[in-house]
Amino acid sequence: MTARQARLLTLSDLMLLGVAVVWGTSYGVAKQALDYYPVLGLLALRFGLTFVLLSPTLAGLRGIPAASLARVLGAGVLLLGIFLCEMFGLLLTRAANAAFLISLCVVLTPLIEWLLLSRRPSRVEWAAVLLSLCGAWILAADGAWSLSFHPGDALILLAALLRAIYVCVMKHSLGRQSPPALTVTALQAGVVSLGSVLVAWVGGAATWPLPPLPGFGASSAFWLAVLYLVGACTLFAFFAQNYAIARSSPTRVALLTGSEPAFGALFAWLWLGERISLSGWIGGGLIVVASLAATVRWQRPAARPHAGVAQAGKRA
Repeated sequence: MTARQARLLTLSDLMLLGVAVVWGTSYGVAKQALDYYPVLGLLALRFGLTFVLLSPTLAGLRGIPAASLARVLGAGVLLLGIFLCEMFGLLLTRAANAAFLISLCVVLTPLIEWLLLSRRPSRVEWAAVLLSLCGAWILAADGAWSLSFHPGDALILLAALLRAIYVCVMKHSLGRQSPPALTVTALQAGVVSLGSVLVAWVGGAATWPLPPLPGFGASSAFWLAVLYLVGACTLFAFFAQNYAIARSSPTRVALLTGSEPAFGALFAWLWLGERISLSGWIGGGLIVVASLAATVRWQRPAARPHAGVAQAGKRA
């Protein structure tokens, strides 16, 4: 690895940790926004605004092969499935269950990567995966050491599986002659927004037509939440993720972004005033340690040449 490649990998790692921070806070912000507007309408609005803001980047599609474009759009459909499962799952289960089950993406990603990309994760990566899983369990259980299961848990588990598949598919898609990261974000935001509207329409009277948007004056909290979800949790987060996927392995990406439950708990403590037990701190700490372990360049030291060989080389 050259010095420039090492710097780019370090930058992508830092960006992914930033993604984990903003995604960790997104659950509380999205839950607040859902008090004003339904799930499908919020997804359509959030990703529709993202698409409009990034639409100038679509000029980057010139010269991109149709096959590469089709793979990126297909990954956008996976992204739509992830958000539908996550949002509806959150309505039907406890936040603790959701935090743990979505963290199973960290465990599933190396398996999917091994299956689809034929890359076997290293021992250090497997150890970090298990450490992250233990931390997520302790954090979600919050001292109870057991989790009761709810109807939405299957949807959250499906979202975790789709996340693992999405990262691996994007790693394959962002190969040669792929669109720039911002263009990919714009395309996939358009897919999620349009898909949310179509799902609402197919849902019939229960979900269609979408209700009028809340007013700016009386519902300022809703629009502040939308701005945060669009700016930090979508524009920055998906650009950073797509940028990092092209320069790192899916398992590494999953480990770094998988630290979001720890940052979510920290946000709840600092901003929302929620109490965190000792077990919660321990679980969150294990997740952060696992993420840090994934960023270290673990390399064996080069073997020193045998003394006799070295002397022979000098004489030669």
